[in-house]
Parts: sequence; structure tokens; C-alpha cells
Amino acid sequence: MSEKRSSFTGKIGFVLAAAGSAVGLGNIWRFPYLAAKYGGGIFLLVYIALAVTFGFALMVAEIAIGRKTQLSAIGAFKALDKRFSFVGVLASIVPMIILPYYAVIGGWVMKYIFGFASGNASAMAQSDYFSNYIGTVGEPLFWFALFIALTAVIVFCGVEKGVEKVSKFIMPLLVVLIVFIVIYTVCTTDGAWEGVIYYLKPDFSKLSGMTVVAALGQLFYSMSLAMGIMITYGSYMKKDISIEKSVHQIEIFDTGVAFLAGLMIIPAVFAFSGGDESALGQGPGLMFVTLPKIFDTMPAGNLIGAVFFVMVFFAALTSAISLMETVVSILCDKLTIGRKSCCLIVLAGALLLGIPSSLGYSAWSEFKIIGMQVLDFFDFISNSVLMPVVAFITCLFVGYFIKPKAVIDEIELTGEFKQKKFFSVTIRYIAPICILLILLSSVLSAFGVINI
Repeated sequence: MSEKRSSFTGKIGFVLAAAGSAVGLGNIWRFPYLAAKYGGGIFLLVYIALAVTFGFALMVAEIAIGRKTQLSAIGAFKALDKRFSFVGVLASIVPMIILPYYAVIGGWVMKYIFGFASGNASAMAQSDYFSNYIGTVGEPLFWFALFIALTAVIVFCGVEKGVEKVSKFIMPLLVVLIVFIVIYTVCTTDGAWEGVIYYLKPDFSKLSGMTVVAALGQLFYSMSLAMGIMITYGSYMKKDISIEKSVHQIEIFDTGVAFLAGLMIIPAVFAFSGGDESALGQGPGLMFVTLPKIFDTMPAGNLIGAVFFVMVFFAALTSAISLMETVVSILCDKLTIGRKSCCLIVLAGALLLGIPSSLGYSAWSEFKIIGMQVLDFFDFISNSVLMPVVAFITCLFVGYFIKPKAVIDEIELTGEFKQKKFFSVTIRYIAPICILLILLSSVLSAFGVINI
């Protein structure tokens, strides 16, 4: 007999859990880099404009599909139109690919928490510390296993007692920590205010098509779209909660954290580098190489470094929880076994699939796929290929097959959908074009044709 479907207790639980999924490493190590590269304030304006249009339409569609069907991605698409079952399969593959390598990075974050908390800021500030660390076998595997196990424990506890309860605790604390680091950095670092001005003052001379494409891509990846997560979380959402209002609140939370991340990182890097924009790289180099050097120069650098990586850990953990919960939900919908058994299966699979990503920088460093390390390849195929493809087909599915009215009717269970005309136009005409731009730019960027 199948278990009764779990649900969030209310609006706050849903919003914080969904926001926790959206707030991840991309907010912290990619948003500040793009904001600095594309003129600070002007990038922020473009990003916010896209969030309340393109991002809103896609998130509303996914959450409504989940709540309407009360199923995770595979079952949801099949229930609405059997011809589109393959879209649910593609969407479900994405978190299965991302979870293992994301947990590897989560393990790196835990290692740095331990390092700074142990008073090793000077050692971790050395340029070769990070490359030497991931170049070893045993320790990265240990931290990876610890991170994925912690994620599994939370998911094992269920939607209400695990996912929701942890999100309600972690998300407010994450905001408090990031605000603390922002205030400390700006107030104690000489030259930081110049970085603040650069970040907040729009430079319209840097407004270009690439600014829009970069903001579009960042928004798409930041909001946990096209990977089955919002469909799954929507299926846990009670019918008396407004989807429209909830999505607006999720966007505010996600964009707010991304904004604060830029305010935390850009002034510090600018002060450290003497105003050199090129010093603000993206990805692991920013988080694990550049920032430890900056923390080492600060008063109480060990403490600030530890607090920063705890904050990053919270962001990584909530995203990992959503990824694992989505995969567990898919198995629960497809198999006749219980939730806890599904959770153990997912944990075992993630452990096995995460090993190649961890060893890809050490024992298996010579092994490459289309010229990429294992982790980089998984990131490319999931983020740059599968996610845009799934999102594009989802737009066509909602816009031309089940029609926008199917989504609008679900949203209007709690009252009038004030943006229904805008939603219909966006999901049918604007979003597909935007997603094709994301797909094209992501693939070209991954192969070095363009630099985003």
C-alpha cells in the first residue's frame, strides 16, 4: 500500500524550503563575479527585471504542475499528457547527476570550516593549498561522504520533520550570517567602500546583449528550475496556499541573498586587489583560493573565515537536500517501497556516483571526458544541456499542449491570478526564446568560444 503523500505544514515552510533550494553555491561564487564583470548596478537591474518576468513564469508553471498532479516530475508530466513522459524523465535525470558532484563540493566546504575553526587561516591562504587538498584521495572522500550522509539524514526524517524543519532553522540563520559578514567586511576593510560603490552604481556603458544573457543564465540556474525540484516541492504544497504570492517571496529571498553575496565579496576582493576587476574570478577559485587569502589579512580572520564557510555550508546543504528529496520523491512515486528505503537507495547511489567526481582531481586526474574533468563534465551536461532543454520543452508543453489555462486554473484555487495574461505571453513566446539563448551561450561558454 502506498504511503500518504507528505506535505509542508504551511506557506512559511514551503517558501523557506523552496528558497533554500534556490539559494546555493551559484549565488555565492558566480553571481558576484558576473555582477562585477558586467558593471555592478546595471547587472543587478537586469537581473531583477528578469527575475520578476522570465523567472516568475517558469517557477509558477513548475510549482503549479506539481501541485495539480500531486506527483514528482515523471508522474506529473505523464498524468497531464502521456506523450510528454520523456520530459519528466529528463528532468529527473538532472538532480541524479547534480547531487553526487554537488556533495563533493559540499565536502570541500566542510573541510574549510574545520580548517578555519582550527586556526589554520594562514595555511589555507596559500595559493596551492586548495589544489593540493583536492589532489589527495582520502580526505576529500571523507568530507564528501560526511556531507552526503548528513543530507540523507535530513531527507530520511521526511518533508515536514526533515526538509521543512531544517529549512526554517537554516534559512533565517544564513541571512543573519551573511549580513554579519557584509557589515564586518565593509566596516573593517580599507578600500571596501570603493567596491560597494562599484557594485551598486549602475554603469550603463556596460549594458549589452551579453549583460542580459549572463543575467538570464545566472537567474535560470539560481532558481532551481528544470530539474524537477519545484515540481516536487509543488506536489507537497497545500491547495489553500497562493502559488503567485509564494513565488514572489521565493524570488525576493533568492535575489536578496545573491545581492548580499555580491555586497559581501566584491568590496572585499576590490580592497584586497586594489580595485582590480580581474581579481574577482568565479567558481572554486573565488571561494577556495581568493577569499581565504582575504580572510587571512582581516582582524579575526580565522573567525570570519569559519563564519563565511558555515554560511556557504548552509546554502550548499539546503540545495543538496532539495536535490536528494527530488530523487527520493521520484523513487517513491515509481516504486512500491517506502520513503526510508528509497532514501537509502539514493544515498548509496550518490556515494558511488560521487567518487569519480572526487577522484577526478587526484587518482583519476588523467581521465577526461571531451576534455573536461569528471566533475566539470557532469556540471556541463546537467546545467548547460539538460536543464535548458527541459525548460524549453516545458514551455512548449504548457504554452501549446495543456495550454496556460491548466496552470492558471490551479493557481486561481486561492484567488485571482493577477498576472495571468502576462504569464500566458511569457510562457508561450518570451521564455522559449530566452531559454534558447541560455542553451546556446552555456554550450559556447563551456567550450571557450565566448566568456561569460
